[in-house]
Amino acid sequence: MTLLPLAPYINRFLPPIVAGGFHIDLAVAVVISLLLVYAIRWVFRPLIFPVFLLTCGMLLVNKYRDSYTFTNVLNDYKGMVQGNWGTKDSKQLDILSLYPRRVESYRDKTVRGMREKINFQDSVVRNFSVRHSLEYYDEYFYKYGKVTRFLSLFRYINSHFKYVLDSRRDEYFATPQETIQNGLGGDCDDHSILMTSCLQSIGARCRIVLIKGHAYPELYCGDKEDFEIMKQAIITLFPKPAIKEIYYHELKGEYWINLDYTARHPGGPYMNDKVYALIEL
Repeated sequence: MTLLPLAPYINRFLPPIVAGGFHIDLAVAVVISLLLVYAIRWVFRPLIFPVFLLTCGMLLVNKYRDSYTFTNVLNDYKGMVQGNWGTKDSKQLDILSLYPRRVESYRDKTVRGMREKINFQDSVVRNFSVRHSLEYYDEYFYKYGKVTRFLSLFRYINSHFKYVLDSRRDEYFATPQETIQNGLGGDCDDHSILMTSCLQSIGARCRIVLIKGHAYPELYCGDKEDFEIMKQAIITLFPKPAIKEIYYHELKGEYWINLDYTARHPGGPYMNDKVYALIEL
């Protein structure tokens, strides 16, 4: 009984461990918890039941402190099961896999216009990003590190962003400062400029993908092992609804996931695969 809440709590302080494509850090935490409980039982047998009550008491108190609670315990177990057996990878096969830097000449104006508006060094952008990178998931920072900051910022922007059309005559690219100051309103290119600028201001690597009728930002995960850790973090931190697939692009061992405002979680489905430009930042 003590193992059930103790193991996922210890797991928060272990680095993600991936072996053979499986996430085993929670299993390692269970072993550590088992050894710890047996050690306490051997040395302090009368304290076993008090330790169980203390663990449950801490979780109960945390419920009112908005910290690690019984819900987190259940969510951590679900995250491991979902990450190992319930969620599939879905690599997108499109022009990015063949010509990752292809930009059609008649789109140069769009690429240049968006690139010029990206700004991750502005103080307004930086302060906004830092504040909302701390909005969610702080209790998982020991587990996933900087990834929790990136996902917290994604969640805040995507849950508050409101779509507003541009003029029918002209395409307008808003700076991230403008989008922040107007209450997070704009179209897909404004969202992409905002998301990439904000994430880069807190250390992430991003790019913008232009597809037919749309633009969306992508977050760089790293290599295959880093991608597995990112996938586990997304499944754990975005539990509802249960994630069935993580969509991504991969080329030469580099993994990128979708951060579109149309996606309910990082790595959500792409609108289409008609990619015609890639804006590296």
